[in-house]
Amino acid sequence: MRSVLTFLGHPFVALTIATLLTFIFLGTKRGYSRQDVQDIATKALEPAGIIILVTGAGGVFKQVLINSGVGEVLGEMMAGSSLPPIALAFLIAMVVRIAQDSATVSMVTAAGLMSPLIATLGMEGPVLGLMVIAIASGATAFSHVNDSGFWLVNRYFGLDVKDTLKLWTIMETMIGCCCIHFRDIH
Repeated sequence: MRSVLTFLGHPFVALTIATLLTFIFLGTKRGYSRQDVQDIATKALEPAGIIILVTGAGGVFKQVLINSGVGEVLGEMMAGSSLPPIALAFLIAMVVRIAQDSATVSMVTAAGLMSPLIATLGMEGPVLGLMVIAIASGATAFSHVNDSGFWLVNRYFGLDVKDTLKLWTIMETMIGCCCIHFRDIH
C-alpha cells in the first residue's frame, strides 16, 4: 500500500493524474469536444513551452560548465585576485550569470567557490550576510536570453527580444548592482 501511495504521490504522476482529471471533469463532462480541450490546453501552455525549453537548456549548460572544469578555473583565477572577498563573490556570481544565465547556478557556483576562502579568512557574523547579499546581487545582474525569467516576461507581456533585453536585462542589472555598494566594503 505504501509503495502505491508513494508512486501516486510522486510529482510527475500526481500532476499527470490531475491534468487528466481536469480534462475529463472540466472538459468533456462539461460539453467540450476532445479537440476543444486540446485547443484550450495548447493555447494555455504555449507561453510556458519556451520557458520550460530554455530552463532545461540552462540546466544542460550548467552541467557542461561543471564537467568541463570552467568553474574551477574561474575560482582559481579569482582567488589570486587582490579584490576584497565580498567584491570577489559578487564578480564570480556575475561572471557565471553572464556565461550561464541561471541565477540559481550562479549563486551555487559562487558560494561553492567562495566557501574555502570564507573558511581560510575566518569570516563570520554580519560579513557572511554581506557575502550572501553580494552573491545574490551578482547572480541577479545581466539576465538575458538563457534565463527563464527573461522569457517569462517576454511571453507574458508580449514583448520582442530586443525590448525585453532593453527592459528586463537593464532592470535586473540595476537591481543587482544597486544591492551592493563596493565603497562600503572593507
